[in-house]
Amino acid sequence: MFKTRFFKQIIDKLFNTVITSPEHYSRLRRNIIITMLIITILPLTSMIIINHFQYRAHLRNEITNPLITLANKTRHSFELFLKERLSTVRFIAAAYTYDDLKDDQNISRILSFLKMELGGFVDLGVINYQGDLVSYAGPYSLLGKNYSDQSSFQETQLKGQFISNVFMGHRRYPHLIIAVQHLTDSGQSWILRATIDTDQFDGLIRSMGLDPLSDAFLVDSAGVLQTHSKYYGQVLETCPLKLPTGMYGSDIFETKDQLGRDILIAYTAFTSSNYVLVIVKPQSVVLKSWYALKTELLIVFAISVIIIVFAIIRITDTLIKRIRVSDEKRETALTELQHNQKLSSIGRLAAGVAHEINNPLAIINEKAGLMNDILEFSDDFKSKAKFLELTESVITSVDRCRKITHRLLGFAKRIDIQIEPININSVITEVMGFLEREAVYRKIDLRLRLGDNLHLISSDRGQLQQVCLNLLTNAFAAVQDGGIITVKTENRQNNGIQLTISDNGCGIPASIIKHIFDPFFSTKKEKGTGLGLSITYGIIKKLSGTITVQSKEGEGAVFTIVLPQEPQINKEEQNEL
Repeated sequence: MFKTRFFKQIIDKLFNTVITSPEHYSRLRRNIIITMLIITILPLTSMIIINHFQYRAHLRNEITNPLITLANKTRHSFELFLKERLSTVRFIAAAYTYDDLKDDQNISRILSFLKMELGGFVDLGVINYQGDLVSYAGPYSLLGKNYSDQSSFQETQLKGQFISNVFMGHRRYPHLIIAVQHLTDSGQSWILRATIDTDQFDGLIRSMGLDPLSDAFLVDSAGVLQTHSKYYGQVLETCPLKLPTGMYGSDIFETKDQLGRDILIAYTAFTSSNYVLVIVKPQSVVLKSWYALKTELLIVFAISVIIIVFAIIRITDTLIKRIRVSDEKRETALTELQHNQKLSSIGRLAAGVAHEINNPLAIINEKAGLMNDILEFSDDFKSKAKFLELTESVITSVDRCRKITHRLLGFAKRIDIQIEPININSVITEVMGFLEREAVYRKIDLRLRLGDNLHLISSDRGQLQQVCLNLLTNAFAAVQDGGIITVKTENRQNNGIQLTISDNGCGIPASIIKHIFDPFFSTKKEKGTGLGLSITYGIIKKLSGTITVQSKEGEGAVFTIVLPQEPQINKEEQNEL
């Protein structure tokens, strides 16, 4: 009934309506249905649209990132292949003299070794500084040919090394040239030139493991194919795809090919040669899972809308009926509910404490007393004194628990107090005995900074025990395991004392700190009654003291209690305590 009234208040505020006639409920029903449809379907639609674009972008990243990674790894393999051959040629030029390499038997033996160990080498030749091929090993009759007018010779002379694009030449087979420059002892330069076939290029591309509809190939900076392509031409044909000019680094973009397919193109440029690795994937393959998901999203959206509309109409009809029944009784029901809730809270607390604690304590006290009597009248034995001490400790502890229980019930009924001289340090030490095990278990650092030569004050020992226990219990709840709790005592003017309990726990938000001493106010939800600090505040006030709190959220809290030497308590106030 309370929930119905609460929801009804929200509806009245939303639509600014006054209950005057049955037509009001029809308008109310219509407004609720429209509002609920808006606040449910609109977020659902927004979520579907946002998920549509986010998932598509996410899916694209999930595909493009591995594609770029694959391109970079394969490009690295190509570059390792070329660098390995280049390093081999450079090593031969450094390991052998010009005269050694001019010997036909030596150069033929070196070429045979290269073919056997590395593979891919077709021929090997030495070119003098004038561009004449002075030594050659290979399947063609090239000895004596002059290369001085070729760009490979000129670039090698200029840069010291050269890796050509793929070309046919008179061999009619795709190959490339690797050349390095070296100097004779007399200072003249000569070039060691090797021809490499491109069969291993195709092997590296096959090792990428692409699906049948995808393609990968090499092009040079002008877009000329350096390897065969499944869909875009043969070696040394111009690639029909619109590749960006000046391709550097790695990138990916979308376009259409000559077959009209929407494709993704990933490319990565070589750093040591004039090659670019290109990977092509059709978007129909890439986004296949996306198209399936989009269909499923639309189906789920349609079903969800139907269910929402049906549920809103049914719930609204039921709600309107309940509102009509409860309108006439709502004020009476609210008053009764508030009254019953307060009585129920106090009644459950008092009855629970009395039944669940006092009765077992009485039994423990009785049995402990009986044990003590039996021990006193029994013959002496070795551990009799120890047993008497233990039973007396049990009786003392039971009495302490009874006092704590009675003072908890003091929130609902009157209990007399006992004024006596007290050293606050001894009260704190006693209370620490209740919490010592928990502090050890949770590794809480309890820092006792108890002042020396404290003034004795006249107060109620049991009440002060309850105050300290309440504040320390709250501090334990506020700190995490391994936290710090500091208890400090010191003298005040006029023979009073000051007690400070601080922690480094979660702190108290500024918005609720002014309510913490209100009865039944708790931030512990179902774990707290909201009475601890309220009782503490009442006790301190009746003992003529003051209690203040300072706290920042996330930085802990500091409770400060100031007690006078003599409390100003009359008989009426004693009865209230």
